[in-house]
Amino acid sequence: MTDRGVQAVEPAAKRPVAITVICVIIVFGAIMTAPIIFSEIARSIGPWYPPMLAISAVIGLVCAIGLWMMRKWSVYVYTALAAVVQVTLIATGLWNPISLILPGIVIVVMFVYLSKMQ
Repeated sequence: MTDRGVQAVEPAAKRPVAITVICVIIVFGAIMTAPIIFSEIARSIGPWYPPMLAISAVIGLVCAIGLWMMRKWSVYVYTALAAVVQVTLIATGLWNPISLILPGIVIVVMFVYLSKMQ
């Protein structure tokens, strides 16, 4: 309360630069996934793989939007998505340690800022 009896309005939490960069990376990744969905390489992995790629790209975009709005649920959903992708890569024999590096860094940074999210 101020001296006039009017409650001061707290400024909205500002999105950290690291979160903005992560949002851009996720959107870029989803856009780069689109052509792969329709590729022969994706179909050669299995008939289930192109739809899985499409669904993961859409979920990634939803997470980017949530993260842009600083929502905690986006961190949890992205983490679950990354885990499912890693398990899928392992199950198909396509996993390598490099496939874990970028999602791992992104997840760590998101959890660092989790307390600032709604």
